[in-house]
Amino acid sequence: MVPSKGRLWGVGVGPGDPELVTLKAARLIRDADVIAYHSARHGRSIARSVAASQLRGDQIEEALVYPVTTETTSHPGGYRGAIDEFYEDCAKRLAVHLDAGRDVVVLSEGDPFFYGSFIHLHRRLADRYPTEVVPGVTSLSAGCAVLGRPLVEGNEVLTVLPGTLPPTVLAERIAGTDTAVVLKMGRTFPGVRDAFTAAGRLADTWYVERATTSGQRIAPLGAVDPATVPYFSLAVLPSPVRGPDDPAPLRASQAGWVPTAPTVGKAGAVGTGGTPGAGEVVVVGLGPGAAGWLTPQAAEALAAADDLPRLESVGQRQHAEVVAEWRPDPARHRLRGGQPGHDPHLDAREPLRRRGLDDGRGHREDPGITGGDHGDVRAAGRQFEGELGALGLDGVPRGVPALAWIDRHPVEVGAVADEVIERRLRAAAAGDFVLALYNPASRTRRHQLERAHEVLLEHRPSDTVVVIGRDVGGPTESITVTSLGAFDPAEVDMRCLLLIGSSTTRVVRRGPGRDLVFTPRRYPVT
Repeated sequence: MVPSKGRLWGVGVGPGDPELVTLKAARLIRDADVIAYHSARHGRSIARSVAASQLRGDQIEEALVYPVTTETTSHPGGYRGAIDEFYEDCAKRLAVHLDAGRDVVVLSEGDPFFYGSFIHLHRRLADRYPTEVVPGVTSLSAGCAVLGRPLVEGNEVLTVLPGTLPPTVLAERIAGTDTAVVLKMGRTFPGVRDAFTAAGRLADTWYVERATTSGQRIAPLGAVDPATVPYFSLAVLPSPVRGPDDPAPLRASQAGWVPTAPTVGKAGAVGTGGTPGAGEVVVVGLGPGAAGWLTPQAAEALAAADDLPRLESVGQRQHAEVVAEWRPDPARHRLRGGQPGHDPHLDAREPLRRRGLDDGRGHREDPGITGGDHGDVRAAGRQFEGELGALGLDGVPRGVPALAWIDRHPVEVGAVADEVIERRLRAAAAGDFVLALYNPASRTRRHQLERAHEVLLEHRPSDTVVVIGRDVGGPTESITVTSLGAFDPAEVDMRCLLLIGSSTTRVVRRGPGRDLVFTPRRYPVT
């Protein structure tokens, strides 16, 4: 009898703290027949060390040792040839186990689909074996958490860049974005620093090394010795957004404040200092929805909290259901209606710490709750700035990162038929949502976009704002701002991203190529 094929799992183990491994990832690691992980020739694997406490001890382990990392190679195909041959060999080794009916978990630092080596195995095996990806907390989320600064907020644009790009290209991208993160530094660090300098953003940029681990280091980017920079480090240009009454954002060049290193492996231990004996505000990311996506660190932070905001609005009931599963004693913690007067909305000007923690009750922990990751287009940005304005540098809340909503979507979304797309497009158009159409047309596939244009005009006025982004981030990038009535589907191809505004979308004309398009977060009161 031929055994059924095993299942291949790409499992993200997060940025380094074992308590940031998701519950689902931990379960799969414990249950797997085979555990595979990458390492350099020294044999040490960061991913395996993070997951070590979940290993049973009787599992088959496949160490996938890179033949080359930064050194030169004698392979006739050069570096690329050596790496391609390596991944082909790795795929064959894992295929032996899968053909024998064994389930294989490939451990990935951070998230498997975010610059992960698992991508190369997925490309070679996913069409032959059942394959699933379990997202992990990325280094971006961990970096902004340990900084105590939001990564991106409101209508800001986040740009993620590999440090291996030429410094001139990096400088151009950094100068043209709101917030940025550069990864893969190491030997490329001098060029990265030069790029931030050329873009005029060096004074606002932070250096984060091995976030959430015992080897964590944080410093202003301009103060770092290039000789000390490892590959696993980030340059973080955090969110500058603030309201008219908010304080100026902290600059990396500002003296007197550097977040302290965390205590790794202890519940809720990633912190940025603060006043001994005082209460603490913790902004907790819950992940994309189901309780299984919650990290142990977030669960521990919820269990340890003294106060929770009320979670009674329709948009927050899902958050409340996730929180409820991880409260050891809901009555004691007065979840939902029994809280002492908290308004859950983090846009409120009055800081949580002032309301709940400095009222003579002693040391208390007071978490703000947000879906997805706390620093990813969330209300946490307002909370960070509000606490800073009221209490100074010691008031910056502690952040517990989580899976971002976007991390889950590539795993779950598939293709649908034309008639289904049209039905959904009609509903979205009638609902006055801002729409984004990816890969809208190709040389031979034109009728869908032409039909979409007709459907949109049935529900939206002809002056609705339309943005056509072609080859965004590429050498021939162009951005065209037009209207639904003037839009010509013939101008669009598969390199384009098409954005259709809502009735409230506005355009601020600032000159060719510099128009500002935005949609307010609230509809006007009529």
